[in-house]
Amino acid sequence: MSRSLKKGPYINEKLITKLQNLRAGEKTVIKTWDRGASITPEMVGHRIGVHDGRKHVEVLIVEEMVGHKLGEFAPTRKFTRHGGRMAREEEAAVVAKEAQATKGVQETSAPEEKSPKGAAKGGK
Repeated sequence: MSRSLKKGPYINEKLITKLQNLRAGEKTVIKTWDRGASITPEMVGHRIGVHDGRKHVEVLIVEEMVGHKLGEFAPTRKFTRHGGRMAREEEAAVVAKEAQATKGVQETSAPEEKSPKGAAKGGK
């Protein structure tokens, strides 16, 4: 559910004041736990450390992010992969195919042996 238009977007005033105290182009990271704060045009170009529940994820604010929430750019869950026997078999097949392809490339690109003196020039 979106926020009421009457209220306007939620912006953390303390975060805005910290950003205004910084010079443009500074590479300092401002840490925040406020994942629900909306990104405003004043934040563009700054680095903000958004807390993901475990650590602060550094986010460089660009123009396309304006209007979104800070928490959208700091995922809270780490995706490993879908598991199961079928996934392991597919991965093993891909690895074997790559190994076979690199083996074939190595055989064709092996350096040629040098011939004795005179024979290489098409001598007599």
